[in-house]
Amino acid sequence: MAQALVLFSGGQDSSTCLAWALTRFEIVETVGFYYGQRHSVELDCRDAVRAGIAGLNDGWARQLGQDHLLNLSAIGELGGSALTTGGEFKTAEGSLPAAFVPGRNIMFLTFAAAVAYHRGIQHLVGGMAEGPYPDCRDDTLKSLQVTLNLGMETNMVIHTPLMWHDKAGAWGMAEDLGGHALVDLIRTDTHTCYAGDRTMLHDWGYGCGTCPACIKRADGWQRYAARLADGLKHKATHPELPAKSMR
Repeated sequence: MAQALVLFSGGQDSSTCLAWALTRFEIVETVGFYYGQRHSVELDCRDAVRAGIAGLNDGWARQLGQDHLLNLSAIGELGGSALTTGGEFKTAEGSLPAAFVPGRNIMFLTFAAAVAYHRGIQHLVGGMAEGPYPDCRDDTLKSLQVTLNLGMETNMVIHTPLMWHDKAGAWGMAEDLGGHALVDLIRTDTHTCYAGDRTMLHDWGYGCGTCPACIKRADGWQRYAARLADGLKHKATHPELPAKSMR
């Protein structure tokens, strides 16, 4: 039986990856991490998002397995990141983003692999994407997959469905996987704002609107919405043709 373990924070990307895994594996478990993040409110969203995704599809409800939550607070105790110390998100030119937590995703995947090992799961799924964070890049994760398999004498596979997608592409993938119902659930129930602000609901979801995560998510939503509107316009003009892809 093909089983997967999804690194599930309660945010947009990991929620999209959870839906992706449910379309491909027979049993899908989830794992989240507390690491002293200033937006730990994301962990409070996890149960509602899991329940909401299960409610979208009877098959998904049957496939969704156990959830795990691990305490990795030592990551936050190391300091040095605006995501854990509460500093400003301003990034000096030529530097890695101020929100970069050194080794965070490497440690996440290592602990996830240990959970998967004990539970007989061979597929790990994460929402990492190619970009400025070096522990999210494709080369890093391919190398880590080799290391984990050598160190555990196993044959695990790390899947990164969003590796080559921007935020607009992530919204589009969510629509492809679960229609507008999944898009709306991700918009209203997940949390991605680095400041942990859930006081205001924007078109793209809850957030402060000014941190790097909110800016990126809002920009992706605007581009996704523009493509959606363009596709609907195209369909109305040419009803005999399929709507233009939202990707």
